[in-house]
Amino acid sequence: MPRSRRLAVVAGAAALVALLSGCSTTVHLEPADDADNPACAEVSVLLPDAVGDLDRVWTDAQATGAWGDPTVVLRCGVEPPAPSAEVCTTIGNVDWLVLDQEEERQRLVTYGRDPAIEVIIRRGEEIDFRSVVERLSTSIRAGLAPATARCTDRIPTDDQSEPAPEG
Repeated sequence: MPRSRRLAVVAGAAALVALLSGCSTTVHLEPADDADNPACAEVSVLLPDAVGDLDRVWTDAQATGAWGDPTVVLRCGVEPPAPSAEVCTTIGNVDWLVLDQEEERQRLVTYGRDPAIEVIIRRGEEIDFRSVVERLSTSIRAGLAPATARCTDRIPTDDQSEPAPEG
């Protein structure tokens, strides 16, 4: 192969690598303490490619997912919460503790599931909060064992098919 042709091939390959690397961004996240739990691997492979209009982006931490830039972040393997006075609601047939809103984000943690999953949604974005959580709940239900505890005081939602047990 002539030298000029080899240089053209090398230059073309370098341009392609530069172009492709410019399109994919890896988001740095901290893994949860129990991220190596096999159940988290099950959830991770079931996470959707998109939630709402937000495409999934690559993360550098085990048992995590992110969508947008990231607007939505999921971490599997967080400490399962104990019974709490926090607001609890059922979305997508998964019970969620709705943690205190922070200025820039809203945090939710699954209740009654081990390992627990944390979802963080950046506030101020034009997204359908409920649709995002419902979409993620589908992966959680399919990847984790059934819940061992349920919320007893809930915010009423349309997808509650059974009454909450007393307790």
